[in-house]
Amino acid sequence: MKSPQNQRALARSAARLAAVQALYQLEMEQPALVQLIDEFHMHRLGASIEDVEYADADVAFFDDLVRGTAARRDEIDGLIGGKLAQGWSLTRLDRTMIQILRAGTYELLARADVPKATTISEYVDVAHAFFESRDAKFVNGLLDAIAKDAGR
Repeated sequence: MKSPQNQRALARSAARLAAVQALYQLEMEQPALVQLIDEFHMHRLGASIEDVEYADADVAFFDDLVRGTAARRDEIDGLIGGKLAQGWSLTRLDRTMIQILRAGTYELLARADVPKATTISEYVDVAHAFFESRDAKFVNGLLDAIAKDAGR
């Protein structure tokens, strides 16, 4: 039997992955934010789609990640861009990677209730779901640098 603390951690992990997916969809399709969040509430979070079970997610945490990242996007993009190697810009990064970095940066900036190491580790795990380990190391290094600048 899973402890309540472990269930909460798993629900937050699911919320992070879903938030990255929602942010990707927001960027690609540009739906209204309210509609997008409602779609995830109704059809994705904790649902089963084409034999893929989506874990129960912490809905309030998901909502905060998506809304907060969207609201602070320009600030977040500036912070990420400032940490990229010379000659690199956000436009050169994979679009999924950008959403991972945006959500992770938002969480580092706005969610002081979540330990820095937890946030970074969680987004490295999300990166592993989509990319090779080299890319996950990139997420680790970039989010760590942003956390240091944010005083975390």
